[in-house]
Amino acid sequence: MKVYTLYVPGKTYIHKMNPLTKLLYLAVAIAIPFIAPDPAITMACFLIGIFILGWAKVLHRVIYLLAMSILFISTIFIIQGLYYPGNTTPYLILGKLTFYKEGLIHAMVISFRLVNIMISASVLVLTTRPSDLISSAVRRGISPRLGYVMSSVLQIIPQMATTADTIMDAQKSRGLETEGNLKTRLKAYIPLLGPLVLGSLVSAQERAMALEVRAFNATGKRTFLQNEEDYTVSKAINAIIILALILTIIWRIYS
Repeated sequence: MKVYTLYVPGKTYIHKMNPLTKLLYLAVAIAIPFIAPDPAITMACFLIGIFILGWAKVLHRVIYLLAMSILFISTIFIIQGLYYPGNTTPYLILGKLTFYKEGLIHAMVISFRLVNIMISASVLVLTTRPSDLISSAVRRGISPRLGYVMSSVLQIIPQMATTADTIMDAQKSRGLETEGNLKTRLKAYIPLLGPLVLGSLVSAQERAMALEVRAFNATGKRTFLQNEEDYTVSKAINAIIILALILTIIWRIYS
């Protein structure tokens, strides 16, 4: 069975870094461009994210994501360039349409923020196993129930994709035509929906029963199957990330 997952296995330091450090980086990398709305700062966060992804050797997985966002970003430039409330300086005239400098600059800022969010999130998602992230969070006091909910959310898309692939293979073995023009493909996906939804419900029930059998709701000190790696260097990285956030806030207050 083909297993779908967003995580890309690797042996780089980014993969071995404490998952909570990467989660902290994600939060700060998203917050800084909003605290300091300067295109240069947003660009710096973007370039840092690109550097980290390149270091982790997963940059190629993000290119497709960025390509998919081009249409949405183009829409932002069109709407802001034409209708931004602060438009005063004409920059580009195409027939009866006038794009203004202020709107295009504002669209550029929004677009950089959007791309920065995708890049920062990719650092966490592509280099971190969901189980490692939840395990680290639970070790530091997060409720196991909340950890299970977080784990389920992170894995729901890969699990449904795996189930859909299995059902599609079964349909093919029964002679269902799944390849061809758009109409043929749509007809093939309609019979897929019923088993997919029912299978997801059954799977959720089975997981709940398995958790109960393993005393998931039991009280007392919990143990873990695997020992946590030594993340001594991550403490220094956490301090640097928090310091960057504090300096950004100070710069914003006094600028």
